[in-house]
Amino acid sequence: MSGDDALSRVYGRHAAHALLQRRAKSVRAAWVLDSLADSDEPVFNALRQADVPVQRVAADKLNALCEGGVHQGICLDVVPLAAEGEPALWRLLDNIETAPLVLVLDGVQDPRNLGACLRTAEAAGCLAVVIPRDKSAPLSATARKAAVGAAERVPLVRVGNLARTLDTLAEYGIWRVGAAGEAEQVHTAVDFCVPTALVMGAEGRGLRRLTRDRCDLLTRIPLVGEAGSLNVSVAAGVLLFEAARQRALSLAS
Repeated sequence: MSGDDALSRVYGRHAAHALLQRRAKSVRAAWVLDSLADSDEPVFNALRQADVPVQRVAADKLNALCEGGVHQGICLDVVPLAAEGEPALWRLLDNIETAPLVLVLDGVQDPRNLGACLRTAEAAGCLAVVIPRDKSAPLSATARKAAVGAAERVPLVRVGNLARTLDTLAEYGIWRVGAAGEAEQVHTAVDFCVPTALVMGAEGRGLRRLTRDRCDLLTRIPLVGEAGSLNVSVAAGVLLFEAARQRALSLAS
């Protein structure tokens, strides 16, 4: 699959259904496994309602279209979804009435990690996910499959200069919290009820110096075993749901 094809494929029933719900007009065609019976599952009902041309194909053809990904018998050909530009983030912040929670990913290059972070960000109530334009995973079929539909629901904002974006977030009164294994403060001691940008580093390398320098504080997740670190999407989940827990308690009190 070429790079362009990877951006125009959406496979898996949850991801395909989410896209048909949000952007049905962007779906140009669908490939469905020839041995798969018609059903009343939501994704197939959505295909019929959108009047999408459907081609029945053999398993080897569908596997090739999805590069061996777990397609669950369906793959869509879509107009590629581009990430939002930086102005979209400022529009979102200008119109939110509650304390925003933003996830910033500093150079996450594994598309599965990007997709998993999008899924977790949506579940935790993030306003948006921010990534740098360079050295970040694209919103490919693999990323969207891992996001299980969240790529259609949470804004992904791609910025040209991440350090400058973090500076502007500070001007909006947003507290920038960086994740770093060597930090002194544990994550449960951080006040996530204030407007927060959670800043996560790339797999292995962690936060870049310019990114780290712009964080207002650094925090860590205490680890008991011998593992030196967590996968970035797992760490993002731990931190985002600590923020969600604190915010839920604050609303309840």
